[in-house]
Amino acid sequence: MQFRQISLHRQIKLQPVNWRIITWYIGISLLLVAALMALSGIVACCTPGDVSRVPLFYSAFITGTTGFFPLIFVRKGHHSLSFREGNCIVVIAWLAACLFGMLPFLMYGEEFSILNALFESVSGFTTTGASILNDIEALPRGLLLWRISTSWVGGIGIVTLFSMLIRGRIDKSTLSGAEISNVARQTFSGERSDSFAKHILATYIALTAVTFIALRFTGLGWFDSLTNAMSACSTCGFCVRNTSIAFYANPAAEIVLTIAMIAAGINFGILFLAFLRGKPRYFLKSENIRVFLLLLAAATILITGDLMINGHYHSFGDALRDAAFQVASISTTTGFATQDTTAWPQLSMALLVMCSFVCGCSGSTSGGIKIDRAVLAAKGVRNKVVLAVSPNTIKAVHVDGRIRSESQVSDAYGYIICYLLIMVLFAAINIAGGLDFITGVTASIACIGNVGPGFGDVGSMANYANLPGLLKITSMAEMLIGRLEIFPVLYLLRSMRFFR
Repeated sequence: MQFRQISLHRQIKLQPVNWRIITWYIGISLLLVAALMALSGIVACCTPGDVSRVPLFYSAFITGTTGFFPLIFVRKGHHSLSFREGNCIVVIAWLAACLFGMLPFLMYGEEFSILNALFESVSGFTTTGASILNDIEALPRGLLLWRISTSWVGGIGIVTLFSMLIRGRIDKSTLSGAEISNVARQTFSGERSDSFAKHILATYIALTAVTFIALRFTGLGWFDSLTNAMSACSTCGFCVRNTSIAFYANPAAEIVLTIAMIAAGINFGILFLAFLRGKPRYFLKSENIRVFLLLLAAATILITGDLMINGHYHSFGDALRDAAFQVASISTTTGFATQDTTAWPQLSMALLVMCSFVCGCSGSTSGGIKIDRAVLAAKGVRNKVVLAVSPNTIKAVHVDGRIRSESQVSDAYGYIICYLLIMVLFAAINIAGGLDFITGVTASIACIGNVGPGFGDVGSMANYANLPGLLKITSMAEMLIGRLEIFPVLYLLRSMRFFR
């Protein structure tokens, strides 16, 4: 029996990958990227004096031509994708989007060297929101829209989006299954993966539209409302202003964005059932959402009290508003800012760092470990303690009234351990590369969690422009690993002969 298992494992391991079909799918994803570049170029044409129209249209032509070639020379046929092929498509599609996504920045020039243009592209597509720009407002409107568009597409997932928009016989379930983690699909465990992806997309578009309309009512212009709505719902944090949301000094807009960021940090499947299907009981009975909102409320109250006690605010209302905004921004990995949090008391900064670890729910656009895994792991640890005290006790892990298998709990343990190990590794690289301890550690936490701002030299009102070139490269790698939730990258590396 053992010999048969080993033989089967070798057959699966040596199964060839159809690179022709992978190239076909990568071409489709590049056509989507080219279409968004062209759309940003059209906006640039409608804006007098916008010099970004030429870089955007040239980039769209190059990207579209590159994506169109595989569709001519490679026949899709009826080949069904294996897990390995679906995983390769997801990882390579993200890498290709980031590489071609830097072309508009690179052709525009100014602050964008090759490395800086790639950094901004990776930060956008991974919804990290870390920037190398010192003067964002100097960018023309078309390029600003492209910068925000990268984050909005990255929020829903590049492969998931093109698989939902393209009709025909494509393996949607395999692709969305490779890009969307199993823990995110538990709400729709009885439905197909492509149905779940459609529900996510519908919720994503609806949330962005509602946020845009609400921001318009607060007095923001249409372009600022659109870009901030796209950025908040993708939990990226890119803003068209140098001082982020603090520029507007608009309490009503801050409240709208706080609600939008929290909504974007909740499982979109549950939001779909609660608000688009008219079944609010799903929202109220979700244990993960209750824990998420409870943690947000607790962090907000503690930080508000800390700010008042240390004399940073004289008005309780102002302290509460800024605390709630920053907690929502960091906990959902958005990274918007209304205040320079590096000047806040030590306890407040420590709480914000803790918020940037766990972050939102699976099935949302936020990064981090996710509340779902944290709840599973915490209940698993509790059961281990109960079994140690009472060995004869039989107690299963329940979440939202469902029994979670031992393998699901083990998966949560494994992901959290890998997450922390990678974070520590890149933090050590940052410190060895010349960053101080606080900057190096929080930059690593911010990159793998796709949060954006950290503390020290990469605080909420600072940026990543002064990082050495090598650390910009490692930070980009960490952003991609965090956005793809670690294991797809590890699977791809494992399939390469060098890493075997």
